[in-house]
Amino acid sequence: MTEPLLRAKNLVRDYPQPGSRTKRRVLHGIDLEVAKGECLGIIGESGSGKSTLARILMGLEAPDEGSVTFRGSDFFGPARRAIRPHIQAVFQDPYGSLDPRQRVGAIVGEPLIALGVGRAARQSRVAAALAEVSLPAEAAEKYPAMFSGGQRQRIAIARALVTRPALVIADEPVSALDVSVQAQVLNLLVDLRARLGLACVFISHDLAVVRHVAQRVLVLQAGRSVEQGETAAVLRNPANPFTRSLIDAVPKPVRS
Repeated sequence: MTEPLLRAKNLVRDYPQPGSRTKRRVLHGIDLEVAKGECLGIIGESGSGKSTLARILMGLEAPDEGSVTFRGSDFFGPARRAIRPHIQAVFQDPYGSLDPRQRVGAIVGEPLIALGVGRAARQSRVAAALAEVSLPAEAAEKYPAMFSGGQRQRIAIARALVTRPALVIADEPVSALDVSVQAQVLNLLVDLRARLGLACVFISHDLAVVRHVAQRVLVLQAGRSVEQGETAAVLRNPANPFTRSLIDAVPKPVRS
């Protein structure tokens, strides 16, 4: 079998309890795989462990138990520095994730400085990344405050793309946007994945969003994986009662 691009096995994460020597287990032995070019949706209620799982997959936290491998190499081992540019993130808040004191060109190009990319090459790659998200090259000279929420999220996506990653972790990337803008950003992500061959882990509490972007879905409940499978099959015929409850909670259109 082909080695998956990303594989997590038996991920466990514990957090200390304030004022106590005990710890609270947030993730209970999570397994997942993401193939090259595939989008895996992770869905669950608030407090289900989605963001903790995202931080581990981004490399911002290490698990207390278990492993994460990227192209067969340990994400938290000696190869971590070489792996890191190939996994990028898009965060939930397009207002808080961009430095308001920096111009867009500096924001998008910042990951390239860590990679030792020269100034001229950085400018070229920043312009290309902005073009990928349908923003003009002159956007590089402006500040984030000059853009709408949807445009700021496009800037954040451009920053994720500028290192030419193989995998993007998107943690609730449209939940802070107006409903009218959400579809534009979702369609952009779907288009980028198809055109660039990107793999994606898309984390959301919104079933309709996950249905639109993800080929496979993992359902989290209280830090446990209760169901995984092809998105259409899981949503059409869920095997777990919790998944069924999430589907039943989606508002149905009212027919006149």
